[in-house]
Amino acid sequence: MIEEEQWITALKALADRSRLRIVRTLLDEAMTVNDLSNRLRISQYNVSKHLRILREAGLVEATKMANRREYAIPSRYRNQSGSGPVLDLGNLVFRFAPLPAPIDSPAADPAAPVEVAA
Repeated sequence: MIEEEQWITALKALADRSRLRIVRTLLDEAMTVNDLSNRLRISQYNVSKHLRILREAGLVEATKMANRREYAIPSRYRNQSGSGPVLDLGNLVFRFAPLPAPIDSPAADPAAPVEVAA
């Protein structure tokens, strides 16, 4: 659970659609910058920039694996419900619906819809 003063930082980090899509994707599995770039069709530069912001907010952690880094949502924030993955920050909970289409489909949107419970 994060402290109240960290909520604003977390909410600011999640306020960007690309970062929200990255978080939704990382709730399912740890990935590298290259994996995220390919999956979400975002440039590696932008994925790296967004991951830095999410790391600084404490929402993403990096694990060094040989010559690359894998990024994941810390286990203390990851939950699963019957309706899909959950980002649980304590008093602030984001419930993500299951992905509606295959990830490489143009219709797939890893960030939609999101239900926020405070």
